Amino acid sequence: MVASLVFIRVAAVVRTESGVRFCMREVEQTRGLQGRTGAGEKLPMSVIIPVRNEAKNLPRCLEALGNVGEVIVVDSQSTDATVEIARGFGAQVVQFHYPGGWPKKRQWAMDTLPLANEWILLLDADEVLNPELTAEIRRAIENPEVNGYYIALRMYFLGRVLRHGDASFWKLSLFRRGKGKYECRLKDQDASMADMEVYEYVYVEGKTACLEHALIHHNIESLSRYIQKHDEYSNWEARMLSQSRAGGGIAASFFGTQAQRRRWLKKKLFAMPGSPVLLFLYRYVLHLGFLDGVPGLIYCGFQAVQMFHTKSKIYELRSKKE
Repeated sequence: MVASLVFIRVAAVVRTESGVRFCMREVEQTRGLQGRTGAGEKLPMSVIIPVRNEAKNLPRCLEALGNVGEVIVVDSQSTDATVEIARGFGAQVVQFHYPGGWPKKRQWAMDTLPLANEWILLLDADEVLNPELTAEIRRAIENPEVNGYYIALRMYFLGRVLRHGDASFWKLSLFRRGKGKYECRLKDQDASMADMEVYEYVYVEGKTACLEHALIHHNIESLSRYIQKHDEYSNWEARMLSQSRAGGGIAASFFGTQAQRRRWLKKKLFAMPGSPVLLFLYRYVLHLGFLDGVPGLIYCGFQAVQMFHTKSKIYELRSKKE
C-alpha cells in the first residue's frame, strides 16, 4: 500500500545551551503506515514502551519498530493479549508492580533495566515511529554534541488529525542513557494517580535539539478509555496542586520550553474563576479548534472537563483537611 503524506506545521520553544530558540518545521507525516521500517542495520537504540491493556494499539506501534535494536515493553499486569502480542513481535516484556510513590514506570525502567544501547526512546503504545523519523533518528544520534532531542507529536483523535486547538506538542523523548531523567513533582503518589509519569517531564543534561519529523499519535482507543485515563490524570494533578510543597522540577515559564509555557498557562488558569470555560475558549476559539470539526469540539470540550474535574477534586481534598 502506498502511504499518503500529510504536511503539518508544528512549533515549539526549545531551550538550548545558547539560550531559547523557536523551532518551526514543516513535518511530513505518513498516514496509513504499513509494514516494517525498512531493511538494513538495526538502529542502535533502546525503545521503552509502558503498557497496560494495550492489545489494540500495540501491534501498530511494534510493527514500526522492526529495525530498532532493542524494544522493551514494560507491562502492568495486563488482562488482555498485550503480553502475547509484544512477545509475538520479538519485544522483551518486563512486569512492573507499582508500590506507590516515586519512581514511576518509565523512570523505574531507565533506572533498573540493563539497556543495551546508549540512546533511549520513550514511546507510548498509541504512538507510531514512521520511516522518515527513523531515518532522521539514525542520523541524529551520531552527533556527539547533542544529548537529547525533542520530537513533535501529531494527534489523531476520533479518526481525524487535529491541526488546531493547541493539540500539537513536543516531548523530549530521545536522549542518551544517563543524561535524561524525569522531574519528580510529587513523591506521595498511589495507583489511583496512574502508575506511570503523567505531567512530569524529562530534562536532559547538556545540549538538546529538535527533530524535524513527527511521531504519529493515535490519542484515543475509545472515549470510555480516554475518560478512564484522564480520571487518573486529574487525581494526580489535584493532589499535586493541592499541596503547597509540591511542584518542584521544571519551572513554569512563559518564555521557556513548550512544556514550561503550558505549565505557566495552566497555573494562571487554575487560579481564575470559570477557568474550564476559559480553557475551552482558548483552545476552541483562540486556537481555532472549531476548524477540526466534531472531533475538535469533543477534544477541546474534554480538555475543559478535565480541568473542571481537577478543580473539583482540589476542592474535595481541601475540604477534607478543614
